Amino acid sequence: MIYQRQLKGGEIIVEARIADMLGISRTPLREALQRLEGEGLVAKTSNRSFVVRQVDLIEYLQSLKVLEFLEPEAAALAVGRVHPGALRSLRAEIENAKAEHKIPPETMMQIEEAVQALYTDHCGNAALRQTIRSLRLTTRLFGELRWSSRKEKSLADLLAIVEAFEAEDVKRVRRAVQQHLKARHRCALSLMS
Repeated sequence: MIYQRQLKGGEIIVEARIADMLGISRTPLREALQRLEGEGLVAKTSNRSFVVRQVDLIEYLQSLKVLEFLEPEAAALAVGRVHPGALRSLRAEIENAKAEHKIPPETMMQIEEAVQALYTDHCGNAALRQTIRSLRLTTRLFGELRWSSRKEKSLADLLAIVEAFEAEDVKRVRRAVQQHLKARHRCALSLMS
């Protein structure tokens, strides 16, 4: 519900309502909320209820800046480790999305996360993988960044990453990931103006 933005940053979680919606008792819901607290998705308030963690633009930009250093390295380490079938599948998904006139923001996020998982999951460095996942969680909590205005550019960037992996070109992979992250950073900065 948090990832689908049904619960937004700063929103207080009403346990009874969520439990009813999910058709479960409050005990397993509380256990799940405690796990989400451990993952940094929710925080406990002073009155012992939970609130969805809110990420502001500054924290988002800072996280993106760190990702600009880490993700290209993870991608470079993953070159040659990604199965060609996974690359073909992602290429097809991106090309199908490019053909769509209107694509939901959630679909764009799923495609972006699939490309990012491609290199994060295959970088061979558990500490790097975990750090990137944590920072990505922060960027995901920030929310949508006007995907409609940058759909074509974002899809072109993601396709360039996949193509660089297909070519097994480390420099090209690193550059494609950097360019995509810098574009996201510029998009976020435009929100400030």
